[in-house]
Amino acid sequence: MYRANHSVVSEFVFLGLSNSWEIQLLLFCFSCLFYMSSMMGNLLIVVTVTFDPYLRSPMYFLLANLSIIDMIFCSIAAPKMICDLFRKQKVISFGGCLAQIFFSHAVGGTEMVLLISMAFDRYVAICRPLHYLTIMSPRLCILILVVSWTIGLIHSSTQLAFVVNLPFCGPNVVDSFYCDIPRLIKLACTDTYKLEFMVTANSGFISLGAFFLLILSYVFLLVTLQKHSSGCSSKALCTLSAHVIVVVLFFGPLIFFYIWPLPSTHLDKFLAIFDAVLTPFLNPVIYTFRNRELMMAIRRVFSQVMGFRK
Repeated sequence: MYRANHSVVSEFVFLGLSNSWEIQLLLFCFSCLFYMSSMMGNLLIVVTVTFDPYLRSPMYFLLANLSIIDMIFCSIAAPKMICDLFRKQKVISFGGCLAQIFFSHAVGGTEMVLLISMAFDRYVAICRPLHYLTIMSPRLCILILVVSWTIGLIHSSTQLAFVVNLPFCGPNVVDSFYCDIPRLIKLACTDTYKLEFMVTANSGFISLGAFFLLILSYVFLLVTLQKHSSGCSSKALCTLSAHVIVVVLFFGPLIFFYIWPLPSTHLDKFLAIFDAVLTPFLNPVIYTFRNRELMMAIRRVFSQVMGFRK
């Protein structure tokens, strides 16, 4: 009722990424290729972890759930962006815009907690190896998953509460290809200075704090590895380096969106595409090529599938 009484905007218009037909064609091919690769790569990890009996450890359980989250995340904005590339009017309804905001923050918040949980998993595996299976029990893994989604949904609901009742009386043009809170707030017909600070504190500072916490924890683990034998250290080092790369890829765009004081529209759009399409694609690539055990499991599952077909 509040929105109905105070807002005359029922839809938003995206400016998109470019007006050049050649660039649009290039972006279409680029986005389709990496979107399909993201879906297939993450699905391959989920199927492999599910059906390979040698990947029953908590680390692979968390990795499979990270892949599920990446599949959901890259499906929030990328399909509409691809469909809108050749449309003159790139329109989204008010409800559709809010849905994009809600699901992107819910999935992003869930992934943030899951990445922290994966760091804890590596801590237990390296510092408490004899108690690893006792501490990282199936019950704790399920609890981690439930807590991750609960925190993600609470975070998203809090973010949505900031904008759902804002009055929008025009203009309704968003210089992007998807809805996000910082751009939407700027279109509100009211003073949003305090609201922008709250959004920055809620998403920006939390992302920044979690990023530094994870980096410090991995630095601690790398220092701990120096006390271990070279064989164990090399295997654990590959795993930890993959985790660090994924953390940087995930938190880098988020910190820029919510913390950087002088945002650049072109850089914003580049990072938005990177975050929406490339990061979900790079995650399975990084984890797969830096994990020999996972690559061998993929070959086993692939061989079983081909054997059944014959």
